[in-house]
Amino acid sequence: MKENDLLKRTFDIGVACLKYLRKLEHNQENNLIRFQLGKSCTSVGANYEESQAGSSKADFTNKVKISLREARESNYWLRILK
Repeated sequence: MKENDLLKRTFDIGVACLKYLRKLEHNQENNLIRFQLGKSCTSVGANYEESQAGSSKADFTNKVKISLREARESNYWLRILK
């Protein structure tokens, strides 16, 4: 069976994002973004991981779509930080 590269990459980006968040200055605005981005960036991989055990094609598709939404949200928070 071929290795699913996307499983590894979504996990790796979640870890990298959490490490990045540790470096942010602690203030009210960053704390809000830290919370939101931490949830969304780890949710990308978590939902994609869950999609691999989908009970149906529709369940698989739904979980992948949730991962995409979480990735878009993460991108939003990263743009705000930039």
